[in-house]
Amino acid sequence: MLPLAAYRAAISLDEPFRPSVPAPPVDRLDERVRSALALLGTEPGAARLGLRDLGDLDAATARRALRALLTVRPPGPLPDGAPEAVDAVLGVQRALRSTVSVDQLPTLGREFPHGGRSVSLWRGDITALAVDAIVNAANSALLGCFQPLHACIDNAIHHAAGPRLRDDCHTVMTLQGTPEPTGTAKITRGYHLPAGYVLHTVGPVIEGRPDAQDAAALAASYQACLDLAAEVTAIRTLALCGVSSGVFGYPKDEAAAVALHTVADWLDAHPGRFDHVVFCVFGADDESAYRRALGAG
Repeated sequence: MLPLAAYRAAISLDEPFRPSVPAPPVDRLDERVRSALALLGTEPGAARLGLRDLGDLDAATARRALRALLTVRPPGPLPDGAPEAVDAVLGVQRALRSTVSVDQLPTLGREFPHGGRSVSLWRGDITALAVDAIVNAANSALLGCFQPLHACIDNAIHHAAGPRLRDDCHTVMTLQGTPEPTGTAKITRGYHLPAGYVLHTVGPVIEGRPDAQDAAALAASYQACLDLAAEVTAIRTLALCGVSSGVFGYPKDEAAAVALHTVADWLDAHPGRFDHVVFCVFGADDESAYRRALGAG
C-alpha cells in the first residue's frame, strides 16, 4: 500500500506543529468553547445532532456539544475564525490534562527479558502519555470514529489531537485511493496530543475464537507500527495500545500474548532502535491479560 515517502510531504510530517493561537488562561476555557460553538453551530453537523440554542447551554453541556460537533464533522476547512477558536479550546484542555512522562514508568525487567529495561506496561489514558508516538486502533477508513462520545480509543485520540488529525488522515487516504488493509499502518502528526506522532493501524475483526490467520494479522499490525515508527528518526519512545482487543473483538488474553511476542521479536531484531516502548492498557481486565501473558513467558 501507500509508502511513507508517498505522503510524508503532503501532511508536513516533519514540520513541528504550532497552534494558530497560544493557549489562553484556563479560566477562559468556557468562553472559548462558546466562541467555537458559535462558529461551528451553523454547520450541518449541528442540525444532525439536534443542537439548538447553543448559547443557552451550561458549561459542561457546551463542552460535550463542541466535542460532538467535531466528532461528526467530515474532514475539510473549518469556518473563518474556527481554527483559532478550536486551537484555543484544545490548548487549554491539554494544559488541564495531567501528562505522564515515559521516564516515570517502571519497566518490566525480568518479566519481559526482551528489552525489559526499556519496556513498560502501563494502565491509563494513552492520550496523556508524553512519548514520541502513540498507536491508534483505527478502522479501514482511517478517518476516526464519527460517533459522538463513543468510548473507543480512535475517538479519544482524535478528540485530544483535534480536527487536523482527521484532515491528515483524509489526505493520506485520498492519495492511497483504497481503504487501509488489515495489518498495515500510516503515520500522522499528533497535534494537540502530548505525543508528537500517531500511528494508525487496522487490526483484525474477530467473531468467535481467533485462528492462526487472525493471530498473523494482529502481529502484522504491531510489526507495521514498529517498522513505520522506525522510519521516523525523531521517534525514540513509543506507546502501543491493545489493537483489536476492544470493539474489534479479539480475546484479550490471546491478543496480549500476540502483542508481547511480536514486540519481543521485533526488539530482538532491531536492538537499540527505540529507547522505550510502552504497552498501554486502559482497563483492569486488559492489564490482567498482559500480566497473565507475561507470567506464561
